[in-house]
Amino acid sequence: MDRELLLEELTGSWEETRTARDALVARGAEAVAPVVEVLCDERSPVDWAVPADVLCRIGEPALAPLAAAVASASSPEVARRAGWALGRLRVEDPAVFVPLLAHPHPKVREDALFAFRCRKEAALRFADRLLPSLGDPDRGVRQRAVWAFEAIGSAAVPVLRRVRRTPARGRRLRAGALEALAAVGGPAALDSTDLDAVRRLTRIKQRTEVPEGMHLCGSWYAVPCADTQQVLDAFDLGAPEPVTLRTGAAAWNHDHHNWRTRREHETCARVFVSPVLDGWTLVFGQSSQDTHRIEDAEDDDSRDEITADVVRERCAALGDRFGAAQWYGMSCGDDWTAWCIAEGGEVVRFYDAFDAEEDGGEGDEGRPGHPAESGYLLPHQDGFPDDAFDGVELSDGEAFQARYREVKEELDIPDTCYAVDIAARLSVDPGSLGPRTAVTGHGVLALTACGREHGHPPGALPV
Repeated sequence: MDRELLLEELTGSWEETRTARDALVARGAEAVAPVVEVLCDERSPVDWAVPADVLCRIGEPALAPLAAAVASASSPEVARRAGWALGRLRVEDPAVFVPLLAHPHPKVREDALFAFRCRKEAALRFADRLLPSLGDPDRGVRQRAVWAFEAIGSAAVPVLRRVRRTPARGRRLRAGALEALAAVGGPAALDSTDLDAVRRLTRIKQRTEVPEGMHLCGSWYAVPCADTQQVLDAFDLGAPEPVTLRTGAAAWNHDHHNWRTRREHETCARVFVSPVLDGWTLVFGQSSQDTHRIEDAEDDDSRDEITADVVRERCAALGDRFGAAQWYGMSCGDDWTAWCIAEGGEVVRFYDAFDAEEDGGEGDEGRPGHPAESGYLLPHQDGFPDDAFDGVELSDGEAFQARYREVKEELDIPDTCYAVDIAARLSVDPGSLGPRTAVTGHGVLALTACGREHGHPPGALPV
């Protein structure tokens, strides 16, 4: 097959290459080698999705060549392309992927596991063949195996429990089975023996855990209270399960970042209540009632208004109960940041960076900013003169940063504050926890009203 002709036929838009792709698929095994070559050529003018589509549709004849391409890939990008196609090959019987589960190269094993994951419940008949991958020496392979069992679902639980009760299967394999059980059904999938083991490990880890800065994306409350039960009552939370800081932080991030297998009530089922940190208890999440008021909004504008109302009402109630309360919000996907401060039962400051232009950043009823913001610019404010970056190409990041530092220092422009900066001044910044953070008691994962009805969300969490 002439390479130049092949490149010419496959260069173009998706529609423009349709006829050529169909013709190559019709040629079957004969077309595999040259098409794999095009797929793996990073300098080729052909969009890699085009040869990948051809190989996926050819199916089984492309299996071994793609596995070889993954194993011998000259770069991570080449491995990604070939692996993408390998895991999505259209084959009549997925059993053709089984030998690849024992392939010497871990990336090939990962891609084979992805093929089973794509088949979801239909992969149950291969569960016994997938089990060894849960104990694979490579962490990436073990993770893909967990995801494969998660895709199979609850039907895999008996198989995984059998491994847990068979010591001869090896410690790493049994640990992998435990992680897969948690991924499939959360704590509900664990029997009493496994639950006791997890709780025992949690108690051990709590004794020596050193706080670490949390990944902050979402919102949390802060109250000056050392009585966990009072905090639980204030948010209508129950069934508290002691956890490490690491577990609680992972649960909070999992519950609102898990787009792969999100189920109904997953975002409103549980809340992480921290141990007392420098005198403050932090609550990551909110009650079912608050969540549903926000989620039931008709559109984004209504959702923003309802969120602000919910936060103000909750902070006022918490402030009345505990003497003070704060709420903070951060996003890891954009520049959104917000805070609400209550003193006693009154909200004295509410700020949302995305709505600040409308009220000048003054907040409730035209009130000025809070003293905790002193010395900072607010996120919606620009302290730089209009001509500060004249002559600098915005695409030249290094030059832009150099000018930014120069003008900022010359004009003594304040730093911009975000929720974590206000939290650090008024209570505690969870993104900066460390060895010097004073910790009292332990944190808990507690269930909301929705959680008490539907249980914990599925998903494995680190201890």
